[in-house]
Amino acid sequence: MANNPSHDIAVVGAGIIGVACALRLARQGLRVVVIDQQEPGHGASFGNAGHLATEQVFPIADVSILKRLPAMLMDPMGPLRLDWKYLPRALPWFTRLLLNLRPEPFQKTVAGLRALNESSLDAWQRLLSDIQRTDLLKVDGSLLVFEKTESQQAIEALQARLNQQQVPVDYWQAGAIRETAPQLSEQIQGGLFFPRTGHFLDPYRVVCALVEAARSSGVSFLQQQVQGGYVQENGVLLITGSGGVTASRVLLACGAHSAKLTAALTGKQVPLDTERGYHLMLPHEHDRLPFPVTSLERKFIMTPMREGLRLAGTVEFAGLERAANMARAWQLQRLSQGLFRHDLNADGATSWMGFRPSLPDSLPVIDQVCAGKVLLAFGHQHLGLTQAAVTAEMIGQMVSGAAGELPNADAYRLARF
Repeated sequence: MANNPSHDIAVVGAGIIGVACALRLARQGLRVVVIDQQEPGHGASFGNAGHLATEQVFPIADVSILKRLPAMLMDPMGPLRLDWKYLPRALPWFTRLLLNLRPEPFQKTVAGLRALNESSLDAWQRLLSDIQRTDLLKVDGSLLVFEKTESQQAIEALQARLNQQQVPVDYWQAGAIRETAPQLSEQIQGGLFFPRTGHFLDPYRVVCALVEAARSSGVSFLQQQVQGGYVQENGVLLITGSGGVTASRVLLACGAHSAKLTAALTGKQVPLDTERGYHLMLPHEHDRLPFPVTSLERKFIMTPMREGLRLAGTVEFAGLERAANMARAWQLQRLSQGLFRHDLNADGATSWMGFRPSLPDSLPVIDQVCAGKVLLAFGHQHLGLTQAAVTAEMIGQMVSGAAGELPNADAYRLARF
């Protein structure tokens, strides 16, 4: 490794979190390079639901997952799917997930998620204002609806739990829902409205806007695969298909692909798995909904975007290597039937699958280790888009030496594993 590293910080990962962090660090006066084998924004950041989900302060699963395990294995189209062939590899992760649902770790998870989510909307508004692209985000709220009378109790219980966590939430009667979203079906009984949420009109365009701002701030981008690396006395050496990249520090923000490189650089094994998520984009549906709507019973979300209506959701545990099952994306169109007065137009629809990086306690890793030479920002599960801006602020504070000011910082340490 050269005596003088070529960069102050090398960011591995050009998704929404990596790019947001790179921009933040560059504007703090650092020489930054971003490395990814794909073009920026072409991983999970490309096809997410676009929902700024500040209301989601509870873990990704609860103890009912035990009852659902047979269905997860048997139903290839179910909302939560575990591939038979992946079961042996997934069991240790699921075991840790269940252990984290005990009262004490559960409360730590909720506190950690809440601390990030409470700051996420304001952080995004600061970031978009800074790059003069506030037009990319609409803060009109979002809605969780239910159709069955027997779901009323579950909705009321959820509202009570959210109130305990001081999450802004209002109960809407069916009449208020029909007045605001008149194209929804009359069989909808009511729902919960979340006023402090928003949605992005095009998640990929958000990444592109951040990349443009980052380039203007001096960030360089390399489209290469990082195959390994070493922490040395004067910095970090990353091995790519085209040679080596040297930097004083490295930030690992490569989502579901972060575990292997974390082990190589730090010697720590991280229990990171991937939830495969799907979407179906309907290009002829532009005026159906004013804001994102989620179905309690059908377990998927519909988000209005510039290019149409995006149906997103489902969780599939099948690892990083198995081919996508796009029938799961088209299942979302079938799930939408009956939610509207007139069924959605699926002509010209496009399907997509991406990898959500998830840790068994539902919290990300946001930390610095190896004497500050290795920074970590991954494992945000369904909330990568939501928490990207606040994560960038936290990483910026770590690098500037203000880490002691971070909210609930211990909850995101690598050492918890």
